[in-house]
Amino acid sequence: MQLIGLAVLVTFSLVLTPLAGGAQQANKVYRIGCLMLTPRAATDVATALSAALAEVGYVEGRNLTIDWRSAETNVGRLPQLARDLVRLDLDLIMAISNEAISAAKQSTSTIPIVMVGASNPVEAGLVRSLPRPGGNVTGTTYTPPEVAGKLVELLKEAVPRISRVTIIWNPSMPGMPMYTLHADRAAQALGVALHYIDVRRPADLTIDKIVLSRPDALYVVPDPVVSSGQDKVIRLALERKLPSIGTGRRFVEAGGLMYYGLDRRRMWQRTAVYVDRILKGAKPADLPVEQPTQFELVINLKTAKALGLTIPQTLLLRADQVIE
Repeated sequence: MQLIGLAVLVTFSLVLTPLAGGAQQANKVYRIGCLMLTPRAATDVATALSAALAEVGYVEGRNLTIDWRSAETNVGRLPQLARDLVRLDLDLIMAISNEAISAAKQSTSTIPIVMVGASNPVEAGLVRSLPRPGGNVTGTTYTPPEVAGKLVELLKEAVPRISRVTIIWNPSMPGMPMYTLHADRAAQALGVALHYIDVRRPADLTIDKIVLSRPDALYVVPDPVVSSGQDKVIRLALERKLPSIGTGRRFVEAGGLMYYGLDRRRMWQRTAVYVDRILKGAKPADLPVEQPTQFELVINLKTAKALGLTIPQTLLLRADQVIE
């Protein structure tokens, strides 16, 4: 995969081999909990997780059971759901989103927690540091702040005429000032004005707010709350002939113009490695948190055609996938 001009980030990689001195217990059925903020039915989490775990030897119905808990975008439900999981006889908890990770951490200091795609986990107080997380939490981080500027650059490269971009984001996400800093720097260098629409809860995302911002293009920041309104944003973009970019593959598969962000398949593979090593005896405190270094660019040419756009060939050649 291409980094497309992004400097390679430091990664604390885990070797995809069994942990020395550890092994799966014969005939044992491991039980893990999965806590998430977004509706499970609205994501491909179950499929992606099952495939990744199978690669390292864990298959549901054979040697693995997964207990799912989703707050259905209601952050207030997470603490109780986390406590429900802790009451079960679990070997490990996986938590997706900072809110879910925090709820799980507050509910147990003994059950290992593998965080999936955490945002700025040190600043959020989820781990002590990336190389030495300490406690019972470790895992993978999400797209780094530098990528925010890259998305603005890609929009401008795809559609040079744009001069005003509306960014739909959740300002309460940890580390968001760093993301906006990089987006603002890129926009200033390109002569593009940015307008931010704050979405702290699903009701905050309305069509009127987007229309009133008078955008030439839309930039959707990944967040469980924002993602819950993703489909109506895509419909509006198509109706208004607005190019759009997001950092979730589902965004472009659902009709968004472009996606640039981490390779999610690899993220799940790396997550499965953490699960495997912990189930074989490793302690979360000893496993460095891993940052992504591989990113992918996906362009939806069907959407480009619907918008009346011609994507520059130079950009198409750099894409990891083109949807036609």
